[in-house]
Amino acid sequence: MNNSIKKSNLKRQELDWNVIQSQMKNKLGSEVYESWLKKIYFVEEFNNYILLKVPTRFIRDWITSRYLDQILQIIKNYKKDIIRVEFKIADLKEKKDNKKEELIENFDNKKNISFIKDSYLQYNRIDPNKRFDNFLTGLSNKLAYEASMKVSENISHYNPLYIYGGVGMGKTHLLNAIGLHLKKNNKIMFISAERFMYQFVKSIKSNDMVKFKEYFRNTDILLIDDIQFMNGKEVMQEEFFHTFNALLDKGSQIIISADRAPNKLSRIQERIKSRFSGGLVVDIQKPDYELRKKIVEQKTEELNKLYSDQIKISKEIQDYISTEITASIRELVGAINRIVSFSRIYNKAPNLAETKVVLKDLLNISENKVTIDLIQTLVCRFFKISKNEMLSSRRSRYLVRPRQTAIYLTKILTSKSLPEIGREFSNRDHTTIIHSVKTIEKLKETDPEMVENINKLKNQILYNHKDNEI
Repeated sequence: MNNSIKKSNLKRQELDWNVIQSQMKNKLGSEVYESWLKKIYFVEEFNNYILLKVPTRFIRDWITSRYLDQILQIIKNYKKDIIRVEFKIADLKEKKDNKKEELIENFDNKKNISFIKDSYLQYNRIDPNKRFDNFLTGLSNKLAYEASMKVSENISHYNPLYIYGGVGMGKTHLLNAIGLHLKKNNKIMFISAERFMYQFVKSIKSNDMVKFKEYFRNTDILLIDDIQFMNGKEVMQEEFFHTFNALLDKGSQIIISADRAPNKLSRIQERIKSRFSGGLVVDIQKPDYELRKKIVEQKTEELNKLYSDQIKISKEIQDYISTEITASIRELVGAINRIVSFSRIYNKAPNLAETKVVLKDLLNISENKVTIDLIQTLVCRFFKISKNEMLSSRRSRYLVRPRQTAIYLTKILTSKSLPEIGREFSNRDHTTIIHSVKTIEKLKETDPEMVENINKLKNQILYNHKDNEI
């Protein structure tokens, strides 16, 4: 009797991988799930970790670098004692068996959809709202705009056209506008470097490289967004190089966007960077005041038409946003949307002080490059400890709390992954990083002094302020 009860309890505690997969799909989105997470197989559960299996080393590295912390958190929601996840690579026999199962399943379900239709065209959508006629120009982006227009009128005039600039400057808008203008009479492929990489890996796994080559090398206009994400993938860069040359030879137009100039790309083959530099290279700089003002006025006008019964954004607030939000066009639009949301929620137009609060995390952010080193330095100065003490393995209370605070601020103020943060804090495990973040979040709920300290440090890091004033 007792044995049966114990077995029953043990069975109830077993991890249901189907539930975990469903949660991964909900939390991380269908596209990420179908592209990367669907092929994760549960192998075995141990005392405090689980073993999972993936088809290739590339998929394992991709998942580990981008989604591991979210996956672990989802698992811990169901089983708190799991503190880490390990992966194994499927052996050759398993890959063959899985391939046979997929073929049988596709045949039984009549899913004999062509490789090209299923894999590429669904990611080749041109956004009809990103056109040349609604791309506002100023001194910072006029050259990129003119070059894009020229390419649309006379393909292969500048080949390749390489547009670079920071996040949210309008690079994708221009690529989309080119594709929209040329798609009536040309075969267009508009794809991100990340998606190109995924299709390349998928083609290798399914032995469809011939179709992959045919599709990309027979296009008339190839637009690739965010080429910097192709870094370090040598085999894929080799294929891209030959595709690039084949398209140039047949007179196809290539347009590329990136966040930096060709010679600044890291871990990209020199011959590819040389090809990029051989065409027209133009940059989009930060918008000047006149362009920012123009964008704010246009966006405000659009929203006023959309919400004609709502509170109007005053000229004072428009001028303030145009002056203070200097990082990117995307942040300008985001700032306007926040003000409109505030007006709709409270049924009143915000005054200047309220606007500063609503936009607090955007103000002057372009003037402050938040790095882990900066966070560590300011936290150490705040708590009056040395950086060596913070990064040491010592667990004295006067060191642990500043260390956890620095880790927490790094997590919320930078885009670094948990493993990356761990490396910067003396190679600490990502589970330690998660614990630190959770500890500070819990303390903030009950400790007003911790909230005050976090706010002061955030202001010092983001705005170079030494107090808690905006």
